[in-house]
Amino acid sequence: MLKAPCYVFSDAHLGFAGADVERAVIGFLRHVATHAGSLIVNGDLFEFWFEWRTVIPRGAFRTVAALGDVVDAGVQVLMIAGNHDCWGGDVLRQDVGVDYRFGPLVEDVAGWRTHIEHGDGLRPREDRRYRALRRVLRNSWAIRSFRWLHPDLATPLASGSSSASRNYAARDHGRGLRVAAERVAVANPAIDLVLFGHSHVPTLERLTGGAAYANAGSWLDAPTFLRITPDEIVLRRWESGARGEPSAESADLDVLHRAAKKPLADA
Repeated sequence: MLKAPCYVFSDAHLGFAGADVERAVIGFLRHVATHAGSLIVNGDLFEFWFEWRTVIPRGAFRTVAALGDVVDAGVQVLMIAGNHDCWGGDVLRQDVGVDYRFGPLVEDVAGWRTHIEHGDGLRPREDRRYRALRRVLRNSWAIRSFRWLHPDLATPLASGSSSASRNYAARDHGRGLRVAAERVAVANPAIDLVLFGHSHVPTLERLTGGAAYANAGSWLDAPTFLRITPDEIVLRRWESGARGEPSAESADLDVLHRAAKKPLADA
């Protein structure tokens, strides 16, 4: 069980995003360390993440250290592999202490029975080519072969090849993932909440049958996140303070209260 309040964010793409985004993420993680019961990083925190035996991407150092501080503060951290940072391992799990997992997962999140995954590859037709590529990229032999490349060669190679995915800005405005969320909710009526990232479209709405669908959005345009408690889910923006001023959570941008779910036949 992930304790309340559970904070959720995704798609910061650090390593591609500017230094201001990295500073905002680190400030947010420091806030989470003292205000959260748990944290879900729902994929693509990094533009590229790979673990060689003794090396990690240099640009991730400060953020990884901040994640470690969140764990040391006693906050549970669940990190879901995205399509850009799906090559995690012992560094994240053992050295940093996060629960690094591949979705889909079903977990109790602050009292909500929650289906969690990043969201890549879920659209039946549009993502067909990507699903084939994903099987190759996550193959153990491909990962071992990539590890033989020197990090100074491998990192720009991987970052360059990911630009098409990174620049994709949800031309369907997130509708494809909403349809995918409906499929999940229909297939498992016990689910209270479907939690995706990937589309870069912050979303908080009720699905057919009464389950909730939430997407934390992206930090590339506006740093939005979710805060989940047993009674409600809220969408907020992280307000980075000017120099010398504290950062803070915004007022609620959207709120979804817990409600009794209706049988699908009565919806």
